[in-house]
Amino acid sequence: MSEKKKAFGVGKSLFSAGGIVLMLLILVFINAIASQANLRWDATADNLYSLSDGTLKILSDLDRKVDLKVFFSRDNVNTPVHIKNYAERVIDFLQEYERHGGGKVRVTTHNPEPDTEAEDWAQKYGLQPAGLPTGERLYFGLVAVSADQEETIPSMDPTREANLEYDITRIISRLQSARKPKLGILTGLPVFGGSPNMAMMQMGQQPQPAWVFLQELQKSYEVSEIDAGGPPGAPGGPPEDISIDPSDYDLVMLMHAKDLSEAARYAVDQYLLAGGNLIVMADPLAVSDSPSAPGQPQGSSIPDDLLKAWGLSIDGAKVVADYDYATRVRNAQNQVENSPVWLSVPSGGVNPDNITTADLESLLLPAAGAIEKLESAPYEYETLIHSSANSALVDSFRVRFGTESLRREFTPTVESYDLAVRVRGKFKTAFPNGKPGAADDAGAGAAGAAGAGEDGAGEDGAGEDGENPDGAAGKGLTEGAATATVVVIADADFLYDAFYVDQRDLFGFKIARIFNDNLNFLLNTCELLTGSEALIGIRSRGTFERPFERVEELEKKAQARWLSREQELVRKVEETNSKLQQLEGQKDPSQEFILSEKQEAEIRKFQEEKQRINQELKIVRRNLRSDIEALGARVKFVNIFGMPILISLAGLGYALYRRRKSENRG
Repeated sequence: MSEKKKAFGVGKSLFSAGGIVLMLLILVFINAIASQANLRWDATADNLYSLSDGTLKILSDLDRKVDLKVFFSRDNVNTPVHIKNYAERVIDFLQEYERHGGGKVRVTTHNPEPDTEAEDWAQKYGLQPAGLPTGERLYFGLVAVSADQEETIPSMDPTREANLEYDITRIISRLQSARKPKLGILTGLPVFGGSPNMAMMQMGQQPQPAWVFLQELQKSYEVSEIDAGGPPGAPGGPPEDISIDPSDYDLVMLMHAKDLSEAARYAVDQYLLAGGNLIVMADPLAVSDSPSAPGQPQGSSIPDDLLKAWGLSIDGAKVVADYDYATRVRNAQNQVENSPVWLSVPSGGVNPDNITTADLESLLLPAAGAIEKLESAPYEYETLIHSSANSALVDSFRVRFGTESLRREFTPTVESYDLAVRVRGKFKTAFPNGKPGAADDAGAGAAGAAGAGEDGAGEDGAGEDGENPDGAAGKGLTEGAATATVVVIADADFLYDAFYVDQRDLFGFKIARIFNDNLNFLLNTCELLTGSEALIGIRSRGTFERPFERVEELEKKAQARWLSREQELVRKVEETNSKLQQLEGQKDPSQEFILSEKQEAEIRKFQEEKQRINQELKIVRRNLRSDIEALGARVKFVNIFGMPILISLAGLGYALYRRRKSENRG
């Protein structure tokens, strides 16, 4: 009996050992298969690690192979932890491009250690290393190479992580075309500068240079001016026939194009319907526009018929006044004052979800109008820039009377106004009756055709071409042939040099300092609209860091209470000072430097009130800290004990289930 038990024990041990070995082999086998499988699941709330539909469309249409080369000093032990984490996320995200690139996107990583070939290549590509406090150099850049073209991101900025997909997809899209995009500008402002004439040369005057924004655009685009002629009756008049062909321009910009003729507006209308994209700066009061005669106000450039066709309206007689976004300016009396019509728009006044505005921190819009969406408009509408709630519309002519006049008439409407918008869709024409002036031509042509018919030249009167049998000559497009995008900005002055750049001469060198994001807004918009259809649809990817929203809410409530008490304290100070001045005026001249009993009592009363308010402010701050600490304690408890408690409860429930099951069997 003992020998049988012994043999059974040995067999059992061998069986157990074999089972363990078999389990290990199965685990190794499963691990080997799983390592080859590309199974991914993006569980983030904003799908931060998934490519958008726009990027997938661009990758599916690639004509040329693209190599994405990441240069990162990964072996540098002194690299900040947040940079290392960001690099891991970037490299992981780039794998999605390779996965969806259909074999035309390849991602490689390079470690540019000192005195290595990788460092030589990083320098050749123009990557910019960051200097660490230890003296080491940290490379972290991206190079995209396709055939003989290359695009670089010299330094990957963690603050642009929300726009990571757009930045990468944009350079991939750029590499698919060898030419510069073409940009046409139709403007009533001297943005192209002035050419020298004989009179200027004799007087020793230099021609005005092109505006700074134009010089910047010329670095990336082929920029040309569209001649729309002058208004009807002006010297030279409008051109006989103006046409803006989408094959000639990738983007057209209307910048304070005032007094446009019908022919010019029709050309813009047809360009948009053919699928061309537009940037329209329609300004109710262009302060940078020199009036045609002394004493005349600056002109307005609101193309009402075009705007209505796009589902928009701008009141040409009104500008936005906003006391939350007021700007300190110097008035005609050389005094500094806060002007509510010169809008200093902070980051809170821009759309954080749109690529063109996501990173903008400050804008200056002098005398901007308000854009309204018509209720019947069927097109996609998105606000890019808006005023604060402490704003209202004021008559533009009142701007000349100064801020005091505006303040007396100002009543906030408790709603924000749109200052720049994006409209997208297949638009309908603003000229349903066809090309202006074409009806007369068509009538004359019909009469001629009838005469020819009498002579037997054509039985149906259609002429030899026969392209317009219904007599619809000059009709043009009545509906959009393709989806197009219009960005409308209710201001043109924001691109005037003095409103965003400080230029100085230093030892013969011209130094320029950009002090707000006006230029960045324009460059972002042009870049987006000259990209592919898919590129326009890519949006900001949200944030990779989740703020403590509950804590922020508590802080906002406390700050609101705190602010109200501080305002009360300031009001008490002003009241006390006023009373002291009154009492000072009632004193005898011989008591000029002596406080009266009433003054001393008033001061004591104020000090007691101040002490009471300060004590209340301390209570507010203490309650805020206690609320935050209590919230933190609850979060810690859930994080530390939540999972163990859940596992213990699950184990206890399973044990009870097994016990009940065994009892039922028994």
